[in-house]
Order: sequence, then C-alpha cells, then structure tokens
Amino acid sequence: MRRVLQACAAAACCAALAAPLAWADQNDGEEASSQVGCSSAQAGAADLDCDLQIRIAKANAYIAARPGVVSYVLRDRKTGATYHSPHASELIFTASTIKLLVATDLLVRQRAGQLTLTGADQDLMHRMLNYSDNDAANALWDKYNGPGGTTLLRVFQSYGFIDEIAQGSPSASSMYWGNHKATADDLGRLMLYILEQTNPADRAYLLGEMRGVAQNQQWGVWGAGASMAPGDKNGWSEEPTGWVANSVGFAGPDERYMLAIMNNLAGAGGQAEGWATDTQVASILLAGRADDIG
Repeated sequence: MRRVLQACAAAACCAALAAPLAWADQNDGEEASSQVGCSSAQAGAADLDCDLQIRIAKANAYIAARPGVVSYVLRDRKTGATYHSPHASELIFTASTIKLLVATDLLVRQRAGQLTLTGADQDLMHRMLNYSDNDAANALWDKYNGPGGTTLLRVFQSYGFIDEIAQGSPSASSMYWGNHKATADDLGRLMLYILEQTNPADRAYLLGEMRGVAQNQQWGVWGAGASMAPGDKNGWSEEPTGWVANSVGFAGPDERYMLAIMNNLAGAGGQAEGWATDTQVASILLAGRADDIG
C-alpha cells in the first residue's frame, strides 16, 4: 500500500509554499510578450488569444526544464478555447484530487433524492475538501459506495473520468479511492462538470470550499494569485514509481479559467519540487491576466 500523506505540519507547508510563490513574476505575461510572438507560440493553442498562447509557450518551456512529466489542460470558459498540453491524456495516480469527484457525486445523489447527508457527513466532506483529510474520505467512501465500493465506480464517466476506463487501466476497478489513476483531461472534465452542470447551490458550496482550502492546499492552481480568486483541490502522494503532485481548479472573474495540472515526478523529484512546479505553471498561465482579453 503506497503512502498517502495527511496534512503536513504548518512549518513544513510554509517553507514548501513560500519558494514557488516567491518565483512568480508579476510581469510574466509582459516578459513573455517581448520574447515570443504568437506566430511562434505553442502548437495546439491557436484557438486561444495571443496573450494565452504566449503564456502557454512560456509555461511549456519552464516545464521542459523541471523534473518529472507535467501535463495540464487550460480552458477559457468565456471564449470556449481549450489547450491540452503534451501528455494530457496520460494516466497518473490522482492522489487526493479524486476527493473532489467523491464530494460531487454525493451532492448529485443527494439532489436526486438517493441519499441524505447528515450533519456528520457534511463535516466529513468539509474536512475532505478543506485540508484533504484521508480519514474523512475513507468514512464517506465506505458509507456511501456500496458493497465493495462499487457505486461510484459505475458513474465515474458521468463526471468526466473517461480515460481511466477507455485506456483499460487496472486502477479502473479499484475499490479504494486512493488507488485510482486519471488524466489531466479527466480532471479538467470533472472541473467543467462542476462549473457548468451541477445545481447552483451545490456548485456554490464546492467552489466555496475550494476557495477556502487550508494552507496545505494553497499551491498549484492557487499560483494564479489572490487577484484571480482561485480555488483548487490538490493531491500529492508517494507512489511506487515516485511522487505525484496534482492540482485542479479555477481562477478569474466568474471562474473564467479552468486549469487541471498533473505532475508525475517519476523518481526525479519529490513533493516540494512537484508543488513548486505546479504553482509556477499556474502563475505563468494566469497571474495578472486581464479579464478584457479574449
């Protein structure tokens, strides 16, 4: 059984978070504009406006020099344009990002009259989302996912988790939330489902939890910066092949931008490097992004 970390100690979190956030350049977009023209920006980003194309090219250049394999999906919900980075369809252990799927499914099933979440359940959900409490996730998974944990497995695809099943991953039949794999595309579809298909009250709850995460999740998409009002659900764990550090969330006015990042360190780095990379990618892509573009 691989080791899935609980919330880290406050001092360690502060040290790990301070470094990547300190790197974030408030003029990332301006610097990129002076170095890369849209005509030479990243392939596959042509549907995005020039500023985002430039940011994507810079993010990909940064990723190329970092340890591990990083994939991401960025969608501008105002224009509908989407960028899928290389490796966005590669399966990676989800770590705790899958807790967002668990919470979404419980709210959808409650809205449909299939279950009623108690006050204790709601507290567990808050702990699971706020500081990624594994015991809370275990309790909800065991209580509401039927014999052998099969209930949620049957509806994974409804929330956008398509690639795990389509690619025939052995993890697709796992009866434990912590054993699953997904792609950046999968996490992106889940986030878009929440933003665009859930009941408004349930959506408001999930977005509120994601905007109010504890310090141990203030990295990754959080790197978009306070002015972009980001929210995220992150996951990090040491797998048999090395550390993974993943982040999925949103940023911008009316949650304009959806960003899903998956980082498979594959033995080339550890938790700190993963958190730093994800945070810097989000910063390059979204920090200081004006809403009147696109």
